[in-house]
Amino acid sequence: MSLLKLFSKRGKERPPQESKDVNDAEELDIYSGMRVEVTTDAGQMLFVAKLLGLHGKKAELHQYSESESVKDVETIHARIRGYSDYERKAVYMEGMITPGSRHIWQVEELTVIRIGNDRAFFRLETNLDATATMFSGLAMGEKPCKLLNISVGGACVSSGYRYHEEDKFLLKVRLLEDRPESVMFTQVIRVVEKDEGSFEYGCRFLELTEADQDQITQNIFAAQCKKRGRS
Repeated sequence: MSLLKLFSKRGKERPPQESKDVNDAEELDIYSGMRVEVTTDAGQMLFVAKLLGLHGKKAELHQYSESESVKDVETIHARIRGYSDYERKAVYMEGMITPGSRHIWQVEELTVIRIGNDRAFFRLETNLDATATMFSGLAMGEKPCKLLNISVGGACVSSGYRYHEEDKFLLKVRLLEDRPESVMFTQVIRVVEKDEGSFEYGCRFLELTEADQDQITQNIFAAQCKKRGRS
């Protein structure tokens, strides 16, 4: 992603919507391309995917990457948690899923359980070394920080340097040792002053392309699986 693209001003576009009426009764913010987290009824993570091909109570789940959890899985009842990038709301669904070819799962009996005001999606708790680079102001330059958690839409970082709401910086972090470094153009939306002159910053990502969001999602999912494998 070039710096010119990062710093260009562009209004947020609403994602293309295939259908908003899964149950023919409610206005639901479900759209083609929505990222979803798929788990068993017991809460075991299966995979992350894009929800596509919405038609009545049927849809498709296009799985992002390989997952050991879904090998030899046949038709099962699953919980599907989606997050609207536009409305900043989580949508909780359930349905019967069946594996198909090329990591595409068929969904039937898709039902929306509830819609929540969850502030984040795919939020991974971390404690990783990172850097924040400002291009103007007193904190100009690359400064060390800690990535405390991350989702596809934003992150929380800890730093000994003072930033302010609406400040923008490049956040760089390597979520996994064997993955490329992730670079996100970030805006501070919340400042919490901690003890001993440290600060925690709630941030949102700006100007992410579809490919950027896909890559972050895949890295978060891979890190989640690795973390759970150690627990």
